[in-house]
Amino acid sequence: MPGALVPSPTPHVPLPVGFWEAFRFWLKLGFISFGGPAGQIAIMHTELVERRRWISERRFLHALNYCMLLPGPEAQQLATYIGWLMHRTRGGIVAGALFVLPSLFILIGLSWVYLAFGHLPLVAGLFYGIKPAVTALVIHAAHRIGSRALKNRWLWAIAGAAFVAIFVLDAPFPLIVLAAGVLGAVGARFAPHVFAMGGGHGGAQASYGPALIDDDTPAPPHALFRCARLATVLATGAGLWLGAMAILIAVQGLDGALTQMGWFFTKAALLTFGGAYAVLPYVYQGAVEHHQWLSGPQMIDGLALGETTPGPLIMVVAFVGFVGGWFKQLFGPDALFLAGATAASVVTFFTFLPSFVFILAGGPLIESTHGKLKFTAPLTAITAAVVGVILNLALFFAYHVLWPRGFQGPFDSASAVIALGAAVALFRFKVGVMPLLAACAVIGLGVSGLPALLP
Repeated sequence: MPGALVPSPTPHVPLPVGFWEAFRFWLKLGFISFGGPAGQIAIMHTELVERRRWISERRFLHALNYCMLLPGPEAQQLATYIGWLMHRTRGGIVAGALFVLPSLFILIGLSWVYLAFGHLPLVAGLFYGIKPAVTALVIHAAHRIGSRALKNRWLWAIAGAAFVAIFVLDAPFPLIVLAAGVLGAVGARFAPHVFAMGGGHGGAQASYGPALIDDDTPAPPHALFRCARLATVLATGAGLWLGAMAILIAVQGLDGALTQMGWFFTKAALLTFGGAYAVLPYVYQGAVEHHQWLSGPQMIDGLALGETTPGPLIMVVAFVGFVGGWFKQLFGPDALFLAGATAASVVTFFTFLPSFVFILAGGPLIESTHGKLKFTAPLTAITAAVVGVILNLALFFAYHVLWPRGFQGPFDSASAVIALGAAVALFRFKVGVMPLLAACAVIGLGVSGLPALLP
C-alpha cells in the first residue's frame, strides 16, 4: 500500500575468509592500530564486526572479556584470539605477531634517531613539548581506569592503599599485585557484593547483520578444550622460553644484560593486569632504579615514542631494551645499533610470548570460568590497586617534567602550561592521542626555540 515501509534487504552472510586475506588485514591493522587499547579495540570492532562481519558483536565482546581477564595487552590478545578462532594456531600467531612487529621496527628506528640525534635542538624541542603531554596522558589513564574500576568505597580504599604502598613505602609492584589478588579472593567469599562488578563491557545490543562467526555458530573443533592440546601448547611455550633463555645464558652468562632483560621482562609480562600503564611502574623500578638500563627522563621519552607509534603501548619496552643495549655496548663501541636492535628484539620476544601462550592454551579453559566471581574478584581488586599505582607514575612523571633539575632547581612554568593545556584537551574536549602529541610537539619546539630567536 502507498506509504508503507519497505524493509531493507537482509545482509548476506559473508563468504568464508581465506588465511591470506586475513593475513593482509592483520598486516594493515599493525600499521593503523593507534590510540592505545581503547582505540585499537574500536578499530577492530569497526573493521571486524561492522564492516567485514567476520565475527558478531556478541562473540566479539565475549572474546574481549577473555582478554580483559588475562595479564598482557588486551588489544593484541584480542587480535590473537580472533585470528586463532578463524584460522587455528597459525592464524592466532600471525594476527598477534603482525599486531606487534610494525611497531617494533618503527620503534627501533625512532630509538636510533633519539640516541644518535636527540641532542639536536630540533629533536630536543619536540620532546620538550611531548613530555608534559605524556604526563597528562598518564593522569587521564588513571582517571579512565578509576572511573570504570572504583565502583564502591572498598575498591577506592584498595586503590588508596596501593598508592601509599608504592609512593610512601616504595613497595615492589609484584607485592602490591599479590596482596590485592589475595584480598580479592578473600573478599569474594566474605563480601561478594563488593567485587561483583558485572561484565564490564555491557551487553551485546547492536546487530550488523549475519556474521561469519555468528552468535549461534558452534565453536570449531580446534577451539574445544582438550587436555592433550593444552599440554602441547604449554610444553611448546615453555620450550621456546627455555630455549631462548639457554641461548642467552650460553652467550652472555647469567649476569649478562640480555639474560637479565629476558628474565625481567618475562616477569613484567605476567604482571600487566590493567594494561600497559599498570606495568610501567614495575618497568621503571627494574629498568631505571635496579638495572640502570636507562634514566628516568629517558623513560618518559620512551613512553612518548610509544604513544606516537602503532601497536600496544607496552611496546615502550622495546625502547627500554634498545637504550639498554646501546649503553651497555653489548657488541662493542662500533656496533651500537646492532646491540640496541638485538636487545629490543629480545625484550619484545620475552614480553609477548606469554600472551600467545595464554590465548592459544587458555582460550577454551578460561571460557568455562568466565563470569564466576571466585575467578574475577581477585582481578577486580588488582585493577583497583592498579589505579593507585598509575597515580604514583603520574606524580613521578610530573616531578621530572616540572622540576627537571630536582626540587632544588627552577620550576618549569612552560611545561606546566603545556601539561595543563593537554589535560584540558583530554578531559574536556576528548582530543585524540596523536593530534594532542603533534600539537604539543609543535608548541614545545616553538617554546624551546624562542631563546635562540631573542637578541
